[in-house]
Amino acid sequence: MAKYSPEFKLRIVNEYLQGTLGYRSLAKKYQIPSQSQIETWVRQYKQEGKNGLQPKEKQVYTGEFKLNVLNYIKTTGASYSQTAIHFGISDIGTIANWNATFLKGGVEALLKPKGGSQSPMPKLKASKQPKTLTREQQLEEEIKLLRIENEYLKKCHAHGITPWNQRIKSRQESSKN
Repeated sequence: MAKYSPEFKLRIVNEYLQGTLGYRSLAKKYQIPSQSQIETWVRQYKQEGKNGLQPKEKQVYTGEFKLNVLNYIKTTGASYSQTAIHFGISDIGTIANWNATFLKGGVEALLKPKGGSQSPMPKLKASKQPKTLTREQQLEEEIKLLRIENEYLKKCHAHGITPWNQRIKSRQESSKN
C-alpha cells in the first residue's frame, strides 16, 4: 500500500469538501487504487481535523476493548464507520477483522494477543521450559474469560440479540457426549 503525505491527503480532502468531485472521481484523478481510502481520509479529517491525516503509530487494543466495540455494534446497530468514529478507530477494516475473528473463534480468539510474544525482551534459549501456571491460576484465567463471555451474552440477551445461538447449541451438544 502506498504511503501518502499529510499534505497530499489534505489537498484531496479539501477538493472533496469543495464538492466539485466525488470519491470515485478523485481516486481516478490522483490514481489512488480505492475510493474507500479517500472516504477514510475525509472521515478522519472531519473527526480530528488536520491531525487525523497525520501518520499514526500502530495502536494495540485489548481484548475487552474489542468486545466492547463489537457489543456496541450489536446493541446499537451502528455501522463499522459509525463505530470507528465513536471509538476513535482510524481504520474500519480493523473492526471488520475483529468481527470475523470473533465469529470464527469466539471470545477467546479476541483475547489472544496477536502475533508472537508481546514482550520487548527476547526469549532466552537456555530456558526451554514453558511458563506453567498453577491449577489455581489456570482456573482464575478461565473464570475471567467466562465472566467476560457471560457479560457479553447478558448484554446481547437484554437487547434481543443472539449472536452465538448456533455456537452455544453445538457446545452444549458436544459436552453432553
